Amino acid sequence: MSPEWLLEDGRPLAAATVLSHPEQLGRLRASCPEAVPTAVLAGDPCYDRILAALPHRDRFRRALGVGPDRRLIVISSTWSPRSLFGGDATEQDDGAGELLTWLLSRLAAELPADEYRTAAVLHPNIWHGHGPGQVRAWLDGARRAGLTLIPPLDGWRQALVAADCVVGDHGSVTYYAASIGVPVLVRGFPQQDLDPLSPVASLGRTAPVLAARGSLRAQIDHAIAAHRPERYKELAEQTSSSPGESAVLLRRLFYRLMGIAEPTGGRARLDPLPLPRFEPARRTAPVRALTRVVGVDRPEVSVVRYADAGEPGPPGGSQGDAEACHTAVNEDTGELDRLHIADVVIRYGSEDDPRVGPPGAWTAETLDRYPYCGLAAYVDGPDRCVVRTRAGDLVRLAAAPDASGRPDLCDPAAYASAVHAWVSAGRPLRQAGRELTVRTGTAVHRVTVEHLAPR
Repeated sequence: MSPEWLLEDGRPLAAATVLSHPEQLGRLRASCPEAVPTAVLAGDPCYDRILAALPHRDRFRRALGVGPDRRLIVISSTWSPRSLFGGDATEQDDGAGELLTWLLSRLAAELPADEYRTAAVLHPNIWHGHGPGQVRAWLDGARRAGLTLIPPLDGWRQALVAADCVVGDHGSVTYYAASIGVPVLVRGFPQQDLDPLSPVASLGRTAPVLAARGSLRAQIDHAIAAHRPERYKELAEQTSSSPGESAVLLRRLFYRLMGIAEPTGGRARLDPLPLPRFEPARRTAPVRALTRVVGVDRPEVSVVRYADAGEPGPPGGSQGDAEACHTAVNEDTGELDRLHIADVVIRYGSEDDPRVGPPGAWTAETLDRYPYCGLAAYVDGPDRCVVRTRAGDLVRLAAAPDASGRPDLCDPAAYASAVHAWVSAGRPLRQAGRELTVRTGTAVHRVTVEHLAPR
């Protein structure tokens, strides 16, 4: 709301300066009184679309491959030099390097892949200022570890609605998250760049700060557990003084500016947020799987998987109560040296892909191609895969749906790791019977084991 943004040669640039709340009018009077005659209170169409989409939260989560026992962490950055994207961690932390890439690599190292999902929302000016290719190159390590980069114009509102926690800076996305009751942690929040009287500045003073030292996972979990839905109630009320009414108010304004009568036939409406396409995490970095056989009479295996993003694993290097550790590598990885020594090799594709399928043929070829590989897994659906072991077993693993009949959205590669743990412990796969229970964090997956060929 400063004059350099609103005036040219001392006169307002805009015929109408749209504000979403009266508190902005008071700040406009103080910062740029010349623009006050152009001010119009007309709500916030972006916020209205978010509010209207809140009932579809579960759908948006499933579109990102997030089930009820998994947490979606959204990382958001605006475009200033002191933003989360533009900030330099060497000035603020402990020599970790550029702030956002440091944060993403730490998150990949600390957050178990099957218990958390990460997505990044970057301001359009970042994409257009540096170019999509450069942005993707800078974040390549995080993307290979499973991060989804949300397109700059579409999809970010749905990700916000779906989120369990937002880690962000002083951009509007972080503020929108707080306004709809999502737990937030702030990082890269330069108060010196903000109007101290603004609601955004107030959020920066109120929200917990993500500290560089200590466990990021523990801070995120605490922010979620300690969050109260009414915590940012006052800030939410300042987002818009006319929630749900922006389409009506803006259309009225537009026709007034054009000098023609507004249509009377129907109410002005905003397009609802579309349901994004199904996009589970795509992970091509090697994965470290920590496993433990929990039950033998009733076969059960615990699996905790971490993407190898070049950072140390869980704080302190602890493997918890795991009995064994192995490496699983996607055949599409760029790290071919790791592929040739992988314990488990994975491919994602359709069952009838003529280039590599059927799954039985691919798994046999893979075990021949990689002599150190103990198990090959072909993931051909959101809840299933075909696995072949060195012992000659060929089985289909399929997770049971939930009570409503919807598919289990855990990555089936976790089930393949469970089978590897079972046979690596010296137990024949047929001893597991027709069902194997796989635990990933607090989630329990009932996986049927269908033998497709004799040993």
